[in-house]
Amino acid sequence: MVYYLGIDGGGTKTHALLTDEQGNVLGKGQSGNGNHQLDAEGAARHLAEAVSAALTQAGLNREDIQHAYFGLAGADREADYRILHPIVSAIGLPRYSITCDTMIGLRAGTDRSYGISVICGTGTNCAGRNREGVHLQCGGFEYMHGDFGGGASLNIEAFRTVIRAWDGREKPTLLTDLLLRYLGYQDVETMFHDFLDHDKKVPIDVTKLLFEAAALGDEAAIAILRHQGTELGKSVVAVARRLGMTGETFDVVLAGSLLTRGDRGGWIRGPLEELVSAAAPSATLVTLTVDPVFGAVWSAMEADGLTIEQDVYDRMRALGEFDDIKL
Repeated sequence: MVYYLGIDGGGTKTHALLTDEQGNVLGKGQSGNGNHQLDAEGAARHLAEAVSAALTQAGLNREDIQHAYFGLAGADREADYRILHPIVSAIGLPRYSITCDTMIGLRAGTDRSYGISVICGTGTNCAGRNREGVHLQCGGFEYMHGDFGGGASLNIEAFRTVIRAWDGREKPTLLTDLLLRYLGYQDVETMFHDFLDHDKKVPIDVTKLLFEAAALGDEAAIAILRHQGTELGKSVVAVARRLGMTGETFDVVLAGSLLTRGDRGGWIRGPLEELVSAAAPSATLVTLTVDPVFGAVWSAMEADGLTIEQDVYDRMRALGEFDDIKL
């Protein structure tokens, strides 16, 4: 029997999934942040914990794994790989590969060997691969280096919108009552001074209030979410143009919790789709319906030279989300 291990390390969680060559899931593991850019020591610990949990559940040892494939947030540049290879090597797996988490999201969402994936979760990222196998990443480096949004930024957009409505720079917004109730304040003035006086940070979960307010028709929340969609669309278009894919038929895989679970009203997807359709008319937007870690497992199989049969795809996709997998 041959065994493969896929690992998806994001800014808030790490998933590990262990299967045989037929796609039968034998073990899974879960831990916290797997992004070394946020906390290298913590990421190293969490990656090791998730791998160990999957191995323990499967009753296997590290040397039993034919190939392990790590899709990691923050695996963006050579400088990142110089940090990540020692971290992953220390886990003790005999053969492994590392790539950006955007690419395993792409692999999980399309059966084609090429396409573009865009992530909007804790942060944002966009990457693609053309028919010739050329890979390109656009973004993933936060606001100062050209990015916008993701949960770790949209929470601040929601907070500052409430402040600006309170001091008269913006129109009233439904976000005000939602935010006060969520954070436990009676009024904006008290919240404003408490955050300033104690150097408080806005919880990332505040981002979900944007979707709640948008569903109620709040103009400010809708504008923020549409801005997010426009920025993601610009990234996809940039990748498609630079890879020479604008005339191709390919999938644009939408990944990350804000796109796959939060955006039920299409406030983000709408502007994204408009920009992509104008630049690459034959591209199709596909919402990722399985955990990106599946893409890591399939990439591990392919890195070992295995040709994945359709029944393997069907068997694993039928499992759904990571948390739904029962062993």
